Amino acid sequence: MTVARRAIWGAAGVVVAIVAVTFATGAPVLPERRSSVPTAKVVRGPLKLTVYATGELRAGRTVGLMAPPAGGSLRILKLLPTGTAVKKDDVVLEFDPADQQFAVEQAKSDLDEAKQAIVKMNADNAVTASQDKLNLLTAQYDVRRGELNAAGNEFIGAIDAQKNVLTLEEARQHLRQLEQDAAARGATSAAALAVVDERRHKAELEMERAQQIINNLVLKSPIDGVISVKENRDGQYFFFTGMVLPQYREGDTTFSGRNIADVVENGRMEVRAKVTETDRDNLQTGQTATVQVDALPGRTFNAKVGALSGGASRGSFFETSAVRQFDIGLDLDRPDPQMRAGSSLRVVIDGREIKEALHVPRQAVFEKAGRNYVFLQIGDRFDRRDVKVVNRTESRAAISGLNEGDVIALVDPDVAASRSKSSSGPIAGASSAK
Repeated sequence: MTVARRAIWGAAGVVVAIVAVTFATGAPVLPERRSSVPTAKVVRGPLKLTVYATGELRAGRTVGLMAPPAGGSLRILKLLPTGTAVKKDDVVLEFDPADQQFAVEQAKSDLDEAKQAIVKMNADNAVTASQDKLNLLTAQYDVRRGELNAAGNEFIGAIDAQKNVLTLEEARQHLRQLEQDAAARGATSAAALAVVDERRHKAELEMERAQQIINNLVLKSPIDGVISVKENRDGQYFFFTGMVLPQYREGDTTFSGRNIADVVENGRMEVRAKVTETDRDNLQTGQTATVQVDALPGRTFNAKVGALSGGASRGSFFETSAVRQFDIGLDLDRPDPQMRAGSSLRVVIDGREIKEALHVPRQAVFEKAGRNYVFLQIGDRFDRRDVKVVNRTESRAAISGLNEGDVIALVDPDVAASRSKSSSGPIAGASSAK
């Protein structure tokens, strides 16, 4: 018994000596190492295929009301506010016609002046034409008389005969000159009259144009709908994220071609959203859904799944994911007048329920180059195993290629191991002992 006690005390002394040496040398005592990779089991059971998506509001038909071409700035006299219900041919927007009314009066004055000038020129041309006609008759008479006098030259002396010849030639030259002058004056008068007539025509066009602009300054609704006034971007030279711009209102000045307001057709507001290829396979026309519009917080609207796109939509230039997106449409049961086209929203669609489905946490399924895979635990290691995602919800994924009870990693084991190594280090107490 004494020998046994001595042996026990001897062994205890050796252990104490080893511990003392360990602390004296500063070597840390490490705890038992455990795996730093979180895991989950593959389970079998019912899975509700609820589809979550984001999208925007779109109007079935929207008609824009543009500022008409007026050659300058326009001031808004009347504008119905956003949310106002209108019927077809109701006046929605009206601009100040003062500038165009002045243009009409100016064009009318120019027109009257041109008409008076035409009357005066026609009278002057008539007087000139009458005088030219009289001068031509006189010259023709002189030529005829000269011809008669020259016809009797054989009965008179040589000197008188020569005078008659010269007189006849002079009369003929004078007649030719008068004819040329009359023709030139006629052409000049006609050209001058054409210029004044062009002024008259231009004044008429200016007056008609100004009157047409005045008629276009009153904009009416082409359909039954609801007014949606646009943001006033006139005078804004820079924009930044979150900047709130005021809407157009009465008294604002704008320019031709600006979209002042839209008329959104009543009862035609619809929802457009994007879903993945897997989610689209879970949808059917007529399924019920709830919609939350970001611009109308705290309110929920009922809708039904409508058109389902047969082809994938084009992604952005910077999109690298191989998951294709599909457009879907939803019809709202009761559109609200405060809804505005372009507002962002969130959609929850009630899907069908799978009774016996193998499903795992969605975060345990990884995707690369269009292939889905998990990390299956085999002993003390994890092997990559390709799987097929049959259905997917917001938090769970129904898969094939695994067995019930299999353990899979919730994160990439290689990434978890590298993080574990980078975070591990010497024990603070041991390092301070040095």
